[in-house]
Amino acid sequence: MERKVIVVCCVVGFLGLLSAATGFAAEAKRIKSAQVEFPSPSECIYPRSPALVLGLTAAVSLMIAQIIINVATGCICCRKGPHQSNSNWTLALICFVVSWFTFVIAFLLLLTGAALNDQHGEENLYFGSYNCYVVKPGVFAGAAVLSFASVFLGIIYYITLHSTKNRNDSWGPSVPPSQGGIAMAQPQFPPRDPLFVHEDTYMRRQFT
Repeated sequence: MERKVIVVCCVVGFLGLLSAATGFAAEAKRIKSAQVEFPSPSECIYPRSPALVLGLTAAVSLMIAQIIINVATGCICCRKGPHQSNSNWTLALICFVVSWFTFVIAFLLLLTGAALNDQHGEENLYFGSYNCYVVKPGVFAGAAVLSFASVFLGIIYYITLHSTKNRNDSWGPSVPPSQGGIAMAQPQFPPRDPLFVHEDTYMRRQFT
């Protein structure tokens, strides 16, 4: 495995682990409903929580990892070579699609959870009654799992496409096919020395 592939996988893997770790930490530090105070029926007081910073850190780490892996891979639709097997191409394509799908869901969950942990004294009127919203249990944890899955699948399709590219390069340039047709051969006769006739003999034959 080339050094570039190892560096990309290590950096992206570290960012994926960072995103998952901060996501689980945000889940542990999120604001619970029991921590919300109600000084009046129309007011909610939320305590300070590091879940906002942790959630934003997880989202940014996930976004950077996704950018790096896609820039390093390039256009996946343009990477299919003539000698690439259908199984490798299918695996890379599935990992690519699922990686982007899990990235979008995890990124939105992290941003939503971080935003809901940054409320202070807000009022929410719902069907004539005021409600105080908090992040439901499992939102940050689910986003952390999806973040790790997105990065892991991104590394898989990056390695698959890179190994296939090296395999295609090892085939080398193709040899042009020989041109068909009938070859025109020259007759092969041994060369003959010119025949010299003496002048007297030539004149004698002429007058005979």
